[in-house]
Formats: sequence, C-alpha cells, structure tokens
Amino acid sequence: MLHTVEWKVRLYLSEDDEGTTKARVVVNTGTTTLTGHGAARCNPADAEVPEIGDELAAGRAMHDLGQQLVSTAERDIQDLGAPGTGRSPRPAAGWPV
Repeated sequence: MLHTVEWKVRLYLSEDDEGTTKARVVVNTGTTTLTGHGAARCNPADAEVPEIGDELAAGRAMHDLGQQLVSTAERDIQDLGAPGTGRSPRPAAGWPV
C-alpha cells in the first residue's frame, strides 16, 4: 500500500514581558488541524540563553502535539473496531512505531 501525503507544520515562538518563552505548533493534515502548546521560563539564577528557552518551549509543544496525534490515531483505530492500544509502548493494532 503506497501512500504519500504532505502535512503542513508551523511553529510559532514568542517571549512575554515576564521572560516566559511560549511555543505553539500547528499541524494541518488537510482534513484536521491540531495545535500543541509549550512554555519555558529561565531560572533567575541561570544564564540567559534565549535559544535554550526556544528549544524547550518548542520541544514541549511538539510533545503535546505528538500526544494529540497518538490519541487521534487510537480513536480512529477503535472506530474501525480494532482493540485500542492501551497506551502500551507497542501498539496492539498493528501500527508499529
């Protein structure tokens, strides 16, 4: 079964007046749009390195988005009548990671 699609992913980073870096990552699959969110705040005792805040906030937003995608896939699998994955490390429905 050959299948090729392209999903559009956009990542937005911003820093507020209190020094919190916020990230929002949006994926558009063509039929669904999901948004993940993440944030990072520098400890006042640490050196200020904006790239680290960007990386942490973006990674957390992507992790949030990833969890949403897995949950969506699990619901779709169950809708097809297959047993759910039970959030085990290896999906029970035949979609290897």
